[in-house]
Amino acid sequence: MRDLCRAREETIHDLKAAKFRLKAFLLRHDIRYTGRATWSPAHLRWLSEVVCPTPAQQIVFQAYVRAVTEHTERLARLEQELTDQVPTWRLAPVVDALQALRGGPCTVAVTTGAELGDLTRFEHPRQLMNYLGLTPSEYSTGERRRQGGITKTGNSHARRALVEGAWAYRYPAKVRRHLQLHLEKVPKSIQDLSWKAQVRLCKRYRQLSARGKNAHQVVVAIARELRAFMWAIAQEVPLIP
Repeated sequence: MRDLCRAREETIHDLKAAKFRLKAFLLRHDIRYTGRATWSPAHLRWLSEVVCPTPAQQIVFQAYVRAVTEHTERLARLEQELTDQVPTWRLAPVVDALQALRGGPCTVAVTTGAELGDLTRFEHPRQLMNYLGLTPSEYSTGERRRQGGITKTGNSHARRALVEGAWAYRYPAKVRRHLQLHLEKVPKSIQDLSWKAQVRLCKRYRQLSARGKNAHQVVVAIARELRAFMWAIAQEVPLIP
């Protein structure tokens, strides 16, 4: 499962690079898309109609488009494999429980389990935060105490997945249909933790943003607290021996 998660992460990186190369090629030849969202169905239809000035440029353009398509298809296959493998996994109960969180879709929950294993091995959420490098660095001399950015020690794969999930809390607290359907399958204690996380983290995001903090700094702060809720949920789930 860890290899599947890391292959997915590498594919996302390759897909971003392929999209960047295609965009750079089009910009270099002043071929501009006037629609709203890139990589939407309308944008993909527009790409299929693009004609470059010379045959050589058209060959390069088609190669870039094909690279984006191949990476997109590869990503879809890997994510489907992850979903298919979860039911037979020892950590399946934890993965199902973590998906009750707004910021815990299947890929984030699986990556968390694959990279960190049993979360209950940490006696306190602070130990888990330290392990992931989500605690602020410190520069102190004498009576003066200064804090810097997060330490970024520990497992970077799990940290990136956590930050990915934390972006979900930039919107007001709300239980949408797909989340409600999943909440109906988990115990009441986990449902309560999920809602408590929404109320606290969504409010926290607004407070930090109102203070003028950079969006990425805010999300890292949310990720640090989200990990504590994940740890609390793991305590409620008995693992399969």
